[in-house]
Amino acid sequence: MPHLGSMPDPKDKPRTLLVGWISRLDLALELGLSVDTLRRWEAMRTGPPCVRAGRKVYYRRAAVEEWLEEQEQAAPRRRRAGGRRS
Repeated sequence: MPHLGSMPDPKDKPRTLLVGWISRLDLALELGLSVDTLRRWEAMRTGPPCVRAGRKVYYRRAAVEEWLEEQEQAAPRRRRAGGRRS
């Protein structure tokens, strides 16, 4: 019987602690942005919410989706150039 603090058995089922979370690098790749852009957004508190685990930064996928939807709704509507004038 394993005791507290023992190494996990490699045959055991992998943990799913980070299911639903994405790393900063992976989010940057998915959005086509640089890691520096996400870092800058975090500093300015304008990007999607994130959490830190030591030096690692993670984003909850659902929170990123909500943030993207907010950006869509907040985007100003522009008139198309070349339209008819009355």
